[in-house]
Amino acid sequence: MDIADIAATDFVEVDAGQRLGKVRAVFEAENPKGIIVTDDGSYAGVITERQLLQSHVEDDAKASSLTNPAPKVDQHEDIRETARMLVEGNTKVAPVFDGEVLHGIITEDDILDAVLENLDALDVADIYSENPITISKGDTVGVVINRLREHGISRLPVVDERGLLTGVVTIHDVVDVVIRDMDKATTGDRAGEIDRILDIPVADVLTSPVETVTLEDSVQEAVEEMLENDFSGLIVTDAGNDRSVIGVVTKTDVLRALTFTEEERMDVQITNIDLLDAITRTEIREDIAAIADKYSEMQVHHAHVRFHQHKEKLRGTPLIQSQIRLRTNKGQAAGSGEGYGADNAFYVALDKLERNVLEMKGIQADAEYEGQLLRKLNEL
Repeated sequence: MDIADIAATDFVEVDAGQRLGKVRAVFEAENPKGIIVTDDGSYAGVITERQLLQSHVEDDAKASSLTNPAPKVDQHEDIRETARMLVEGNTKVAPVFDGEVLHGIITEDDILDAVLENLDALDVADIYSENPITISKGDTVGVVINRLREHGISRLPVVDERGLLTGVVTIHDVVDVVIRDMDKATTGDRAGEIDRILDIPVADVLTSPVETVTLEDSVQEAVEEMLENDFSGLIVTDAGNDRSVIGVVTKTDVLRALTFTEEERMDVQITNIDLLDAITRTEIREDIAAIADKYSEMQVHHAHVRFHQHKEKLRGTPLIQSQIRLRTNKGQAAGSGEGYGADNAFYVALDKLERNVLEMKGIQADAEYEGQLLRKLNEL
């Protein structure tokens, strides 16, 4: 199936010179997955809700100040590769081109709807992310924004003092309250309004009750729930207790699963791949494979590496955060770290990953295991 078969030719478009305040108003009025930005009629990029959340840009600034160069998709591209492009470009929408002509847009929802019937072969347990980042009702919107930015996620389960689920707060919830309250403020009131918004308690913006799924539910059922209610993700709870949070499953997790391959080499997916400087995808794959090869009991099914750029720089090199997550036959393993440049950040995260792997039940280095056997056989 060509992407042109499912791409939407009806989309929201703004000029790069448009005021950002108008762009925010478009999100509030039409709730698009993303907005295509053009410059004198030529494609310039996209603006998403996540960018609005991460932005400190004033309303009088131009739309170009928030434009993200989302990957261009050829209209004849297949679904698997397009899913990879969306995930690695860290975007929910991308332009579809017929040669040099903008044909339309493709969203994650378009892809998921097209493959929905094939998703019953997977269970939520196959693709979910465990150990989710949570927040309490007493925290503030400011804390929510910081955690969403820091971890590159779209939702936070809200838990009580016992750690039980009481609600969920999402990027959309935060953007909605920011846009609504900022519309009430004049330019002179803006600084004070921002401070007030950041102090709003989570209890005032969370959604409750929460739609949940269990590990035993099919991915098809989970995606149907997300598409029907326009959710970007669902909280995963214990089958015996729907308030016991064990993970999160998102549309991005499903897109990532679509890119899994059956090749002998390990599949590695990189989010924000444009941040790579002194390291390549091949080197990242080889370094992760080298760690996996040390442990005979662990088989890596898929690896996801995410890079995030901070504003801080050292002699022109940005501070980068790297997060590595492995999906293995022993469960999930993760490591994160920061450094100046993507390569430094990656190797800090890689070191943390290996230390975390060693803490997994039933995992030990081959050399250590072989040494123990030899000692037992009295051959040393």
